[in-house]
Amino acid sequence: MKYRSFSLFLILFAGLSLASIALGQTAAPAASPGAPAEEKKTLFTQIEEGGIIMFPIGICSILTVYLIADGSMRTGRNRVSPPQHETALKDLFRQGDYVGAYNYCKANPSPVTNVLRIGISLLGEGKEVADEGMMGELAKENSTLQTYISYLSVIGVCTPMIGLLGTVTGMIRAFGTLGRSGIGDPSSLSSAIGEVLVATASGLVIAIPAFGAFYFLRNRAIASIHHVQDVINSLFRKMPYEALAGVHLGDEELYAAVPNWMAQEEFSTATPGEAV
Repeated sequence: MKYRSFSLFLILFAGLSLASIALGQTAAPAASPGAPAEEKKTLFTQIEEGGIIMFPIGICSILTVYLIADGSMRTGRNRVSPPQHETALKDLFRQGDYVGAYNYCKANPSPVTNVLRIGISLLGEGKEVADEGMMGELAKENSTLQTYISYLSVIGVCTPMIGLLGTVTGMIRAFGTLGRSGIGDPSSLSSAIGEVLVATASGLVIAIPAFGAFYFLRNRAIASIHHVQDVINSLFRKMPYEALAGVHLGDEELYAAVPNWMAQEEFSTATPGEAV
């Protein structure tokens, strides 16, 4: 699993790097006879021209790669509901070994076993309580999956704004220089404008895959959660709640007790010498 995650990280990083290189490389126009050959700008030269604003954009690019790789691993159906967990739990439910099923869920944590562990521990409280407990735990697991994915949406919104900020500040400097030195050389002004647009273009290069990955991973997580619901429904169908009424399954400590004022009343009404 670690090697697979690392390979996915390298693939995504290489993809973003190639996209940046494709954006950064500028094709030299056909040189006129006698004109000096125009020097091509490398990727690092373009990044340097973008100014200090390229540092937060670079951080956002690293976070985007990490979040895509992490989300791809987290939201997979085999990660959310491992097939071996489903098979083992189905066998235990067929045998009516709910204690064994609880212990298996506790020893093998995953989103599906976490939800089933809560449901099994509440079987003695009835169908309504067990369903509410599992729905609450399922919502918690869904929130855990969606939390990291939502950061991709934040990056997709923020990086174009960061790039636009770099472009605006660069334009202010360019026109400030123009106001001081005049428009003696228009090519220098157009070159400066082209340089400051690097920040906006870089922000868009990060934002587009971040938004695409956000919607893809969000839908993938929803599909995995729906699969967990299907597994739960199949396991708890025709559950004999009447036979399990009042049974406490699991090793969690029960803190609810008889109200202390009732215990005091019982003690005060006891006759001397009578066992309380």
